[in-house]
Amino acid sequence: MTVLNNTDSVNTFNATMTSIGNEQTTQDYKTQDCIIEVEGLHTQFGENVVHQDLNICVHNGEVLALVGGSGSGKTTLLRQMLGLETPKHGSVKVFGCSRFDCDYNLLKSIRNRSGVLFQNGALFSALSVYDNVALPLRELHTLNESMIRDLAMLKLAMVAIDAKHANKMPADLSGGMVKRVALARALALDPELLFLDEPTAGLDPELSESFVELIMTLRADMKFTIIMVTHDLDTLSALSDRIAVLADQHVVAIGSLKEICNHQHPFVQRFFKAARSQAKTENNY
Repeated sequence: MTVLNNTDSVNTFNATMTSIGNEQTTQDYKTQDCIIEVEGLHTQFGENVVHQDLNICVHNGEVLALVGGSGSGKTTLLRQMLGLETPKHGSVKVFGCSRFDCDYNLLKSIRNRSGVLFQNGALFSALSVYDNVALPLRELHTLNESMIRDLAMLKLAMVAIDAKHANKMPADLSGGMVKRVALARALALDPELLFLDEPTAGLDPELSESFVELIMTLRADMKFTIIMVTHDLDTLSALSDRIAVLADQHVVAIGSLKEICNHQHPFVQRFFKAARSQAKTENNY
């Protein structure tokens, strides 16, 4: 399988995605407004209260990192932003529209404007590398297979996956390659929003650094907004514009890395002290 330089396929795809957005999205956002707005969020599992009156705004074009201890609800919050979990109370608006109270066509449009990189890649084990990336394109039901092939191979090339790997199965890939293929799939629809769940987890320092550099390059080219869950200090430092710290069922601090490191909340101090100690230990090896 070879990569085809088919400008017509790319142009057709761009026109299709623009049409979907224009036809189905009835509410828009300004540059400085919240592309994601969470208000009064209350999440509870049985007697366990995870979030209580939690509020957060994700600005268009920024990289916002969510950090917190085990059980603080950072991944739950990410899943609620994606519409995969429903809170007990409160609202989550994406592109100005409620995640839990909008019509089917509008919800489909929001999903098509978002991409997700799950912690372990979450590639479909029964599908090849190529078919994993092609799947979101096929689900549009608007592109022929030739266009899908061109676009899927383009996305693989963007994440430095050579065409010779397209027919491989996920079980045949290294951990770093799984992450890159999963990223290519997340970018298949040219999303405006990219969700990253522990993007460098399981990678050695060298692979982690190269993966972060790849995300930075793609962000500069594609201009998407990133919401990221991570505990890795190097990833936080390299990627994030702002960091939101979850503790005590709330967002207890939000700001730049420098601002967060100077915050006096006990959890913030413990978290970044531990992260710095771990990074120092790893750098000594």
